[in-house]
Amino acid sequence: MKKEQNPMEKIIQLLEKGVKIPNPSAVEVGDEVDVGRISSKGVVLYGGTKIYGEKTLISSDTKLGYEAPVTVVNCQLASGVELKGGYFKESVFLDKANMAYGAHVREGCILEEEANGSHTVGLKQTILFPFVTLGSLINFCDCFMAGGTSRKDHSEVGSSYIHFNYTSNQDKATASLIGDVPRGVMLDQAPIFLGGQGGLVGPARIGYGTVVAAGTVCRNDCPEGGKLLCAMNHEYEKDLHPGFYGDIQRRVCNNVFYLANLLALKEWYAHIRRPFFQLHTRGAELYEGAMEKLDLAVSERVKRFEALAEKMDYSIRIAEKILSGKKRDVLIAQKREFMDTWPELKKCFTEKREVTSAVEGRDTFLQCIHQRLEEKETEYIKTIQSLDRTTSRLGTLWLQAVVDGIVAHALQIIPSCR
Repeated sequence: MKKEQNPMEKIIQLLEKGVKIPNPSAVEVGDEVDVGRISSKGVVLYGGTKIYGEKTLISSDTKLGYEAPVTVVNCQLASGVELKGGYFKESVFLDKANMAYGAHVREGCILEEEANGSHTVGLKQTILFPFVTLGSLINFCDCFMAGGTSRKDHSEVGSSYIHFNYTSNQDKATASLIGDVPRGVMLDQAPIFLGGQGGLVGPARIGYGTVVAAGTVCRNDCPEGGKLLCAMNHEYEKDLHPGFYGDIQRRVCNNVFYLANLLALKEWYAHIRRPFFQLHTRGAELYEGAMEKLDLAVSERVKRFEALAEKMDYSIRIAEKILSGKKRDVLIAQKREFMDTWPELKKCFTEKREVTSAVEGRDTFLQCIHQRLEEKETEYIKTIQSLDRTTSRLGTLWLQAVVDGIVAHALQIIPSCR
C-alpha cells in the first residue's frame, strides 16, 4: 500500500533549503514537483501560490503571488521572474520577465528577458522578445512580437487590445508576425506600437517602426514598417457564405512566413542562446524548456495550417455555386492547389530544412559569439547589443537565409500564392 504523502512535506523541504514562504499553510506544492528544481536563493512564494508539474523549474530571485494567487504548471522560470497573480502553464519566462495579477498564460509561450504585462493579460502560443510590454486587459494569443532596445525603448501593446485569432469559418491559421526573427534577435530595431482599444486581425505581418493608432482594428499587412496605420470605422454590407474563403494568397503566405520565422528562431536558440544558458545554474533545463515550447509552437502552427487546407474542399463547392467568370476559375484553382499540395507543403516545416540552411554563414557568426564567450562575456543581451554592425549583419543574413529558403521552397510548391 502506497504511503500517503504529507501535504506539507514539500513545503517543509523548501523552507529547510531557504525558500521564503511567509504563509506556508496557504501554499500548495504537488507531489510530482522536484524541489531540487526550485532555487533556494531569493525565491519567495506568497500565500495562494500553487506549483504543479515535474518539469517546473524556478530559478533564483523569483517571486510568485505577490498581488494575487498564482498557479504554475510545468513552467520554466529564469532568474528574477515575477508572476504576481494568475495561471501559468507550460511556458518559459526568461530573466526578469514579469506579469501582473489576472494573467492567463497557457501553453507554448516564451517571454524573453524583461518582457512583461500589466493586469489581466491572456496569452497562448505567444513569443515576446526582450522588453516587449503589454498593457492591461489584453488578449494576445498566437503572436510573435519583437522590437526595441531596452525597457525605455520597447515595443508595446496598448490596453484593451485584441489579436483576433479565430475566424467565422472556425479556423486558427491566424498567427501574426509583429517584427521578425532575423532582425529582431539583434535587439537593435525600432519599436512597434499597437495602440489601445484596438485590434489586429490575424494572420498579419507588421514591420519595425510601425505605429497602429489607438482604436484601430488593423486588417492589413505592413511588413516594410515605419508607417502610421489608422483605420476609419465604416459599415458595409455584403452576402455571407459560411465556409467560403475568397483569395487565400495572403492567408497562406503569412502562415508560411510565420512558420519560417519560428524555425529560424529554433536555430538561434540551438546555436546562439544555448551556450549562454549553459553558463548558468539549471541553464540546461531552461534551454530544454524553451526548445520544447518552440517545438510545440511549430506543431501548433502546422496543425492549424493543415486544418485550413482541409477546409478548401468545402470552400471550392461553395465557390462553384456563387462565383462566375475568370475570377471563379482562378480562385477555385488556387484552393485546389493548396488542398492537393498540402502533404508536400507540410514537409517544408517538418523535414528540418532550417538545420542545413546557410551553414557557412551560421558558422561564421557563431565564431564571433564563441570569441565573446571566451572573453568571459556571459550576459546574453549585453553580448548581442555590443556586436558591431558588421557582425550583427552576419547573424541577420544567416537567419534571413533560413527564412527565405523555407518560404521560397513553400511557394514553389504552391505558385498561385506567390
